Amino acid sequence: MDAHLRIVALTGSVCLFLVVFELVRQRRLLERYALLWLACALGLVALSAWDRLLQVLADALGASYPPSALFAAAFFFIIMLLLHFSVAVSRLADQSKMLAQRLALTEQRMASLEARARRSDLLADGEHQPTPNPQEVL
Repeated sequence: MDAHLRIVALTGSVCLFLVVFELVRQRRLLERYALLWLACALGLVALSAWDRLLQVLADALGASYPPSALFAAAFFFIIMLLLHFSVAVSRLADQSKMLAQRLALTEQRMASLEARARRSDLLADGEHQPTPNPQEVL
């Protein structure tokens, strides 16, 4: 890989690492997701920095041009991140559905209890008030 392309790849990989690190520091990215991003960034830094490692990857993939193996590795990391986040989103969607159902049941129970309390209050108020004399009503 020529020097200019190595500098661009290394700079991009290091920038990705620093951005992820800063997001974790600001608590805008959870640690469990940050580990995956940091691993991807470190993998890209390693492939960008060491020619021999990149050449081994290129040979394993059957790529004649080592920088194309770097982009293939980056693409693989992105696919893995997308799969990981799809699993997380699916799990969160299931949890949201379950929570919405529980909330609906709780609201229904609460409405039923409030209606029962109102009826018992009305009955209790009716027992304590003297019944009006029919002659007084007229």
